[in-house]
Amino acid sequence: MNGVSDDASEVSDVRGAACRPGTRVRLRPSRRADIMDLALDGRIAEVAAVEEDFEGQVHIAVVLEGDPGRDLGSASQIGHRFFFAPDELEPLDGPAAEPPGHRVLVAGVGNMFMADDGFGPEAAAALARRPLADGVHVADFGIRGMDLAYRMHDGYDTVVLLDATPHGQQAGTLSVIEPDLAALPGDGVPEAHAMDPVKVLALARRLGEGELPRVLVVGCEPEVRMNGDEPDVVVGLSEPVREAVERSVPFVESLIADILAERR
Repeated sequence: MNGVSDDASEVSDVRGAACRPGTRVRLRPSRRADIMDLALDGRIAEVAAVEEDFEGQVHIAVVLEGDPGRDLGSASQIGHRFFFAPDELEPLDGPAAEPPGHRVLVAGVGNMFMADDGFGPEAAAALARRPLADGVHVADFGIRGMDLAYRMHDGYDTVVLLDATPHGQQAGTLSVIEPDLAALPGDGVPEAHAMDPVKVLALARRLGEGELPRVLVVGCEPEVRMNGDEPDVVVGLSEPVREAVERSVPFVESLIADILAERR
């Protein structure tokens, strides 16, 4: 499907109200009236995308509020992303219908089969179990660098990467790094079975024609470092890094609160 407008983000004929990613709606399915429609009727959802098919028909993709797998839907994974015609949606009244003023993506990155490189996915999973502010989404991207590069252009204002980052500090040390996006290489193609954040950011910049959201990295100093050439995989974090996963939850929550406070 192709976007309705240049930014593929808005349609204005949903019961007379503008509808864009982040808008909260109530589902009122009427096209098929199958068992899934009956199950979803009346549910609250959030608009993930506005798309147009080859026949010029507008379809609005939504993710369900309260769905623990909603980030899979936001990443275009089937089973958590549903399409409706504009007249099957009922925008909620008042401020709740508007998208959040600042959208934040928290992305866990790393390889769970390479010991402490699995910090990012573990930290993302721990954070996803906590209540999050409106507009804050958490997802484990693992080694799916291409997916992350595209996801960074889904209307997010800030992207926070959770990653194992060796800096010669004590194992388990958490730190916040703001990379210099202007210093990124001119090109970058993520590898199929690896996650190099620099290459991902370089690709994301190319996809957005130079525009990127603000990027912060919450890094954890690993104790066990692997380069991928080892004959065996190592599943599981070292003790100091596992303890850091628990500490990363309030650490990232505090960082998000500061980000949102700056934007008010």
